[in-house]
Amino acid sequence: MADALKLTILTPEREFYTGEVTEIVTESTQGGIGILPDHMPLVTTLRPSVTEITEKGGKKLKAFTSTGILEVKDNEARILCDTCEWPEEIDANRAEEARKRAEERLNNKQDIDVKRAELALSRALARKKLI
Repeated sequence: MADALKLTILTPEREFYTGEVTEIVTESTQGGIGILPDHMPLVTTLRPSVTEITEKGGKKLKAFTSTGILEVKDNEARILCDTCEWPEEIDANRAEEARKRAEERLNNKQDIDVKRAELALSRALARKKLI
């Protein structure tokens, strides 16, 4: 049995994280998911959430991950997502304003794209949860 798996998190702007980890906890569109070494092959879609990473040495990290895809195969995990941020990269005021705008749009429901507003609210709440 392997003691770690390689994790790579990529966004369109950067390679956010690469390292050896013992656990990944995140949110798929089907619900919470945990990935450990020797996990079965998997491809799933991700929703905005706080992703928790436990590095091989035991250090625990948390990051905001937006919508994307998680692929697990042969003790390698790849997260491809639109945006990924460490807690110190999140602007708390901006996240709060985004939450307010999204909730206002959803409450008014006049000529809006409800799915888009729900996704914006989900992103804002996940960011706020991390900071």
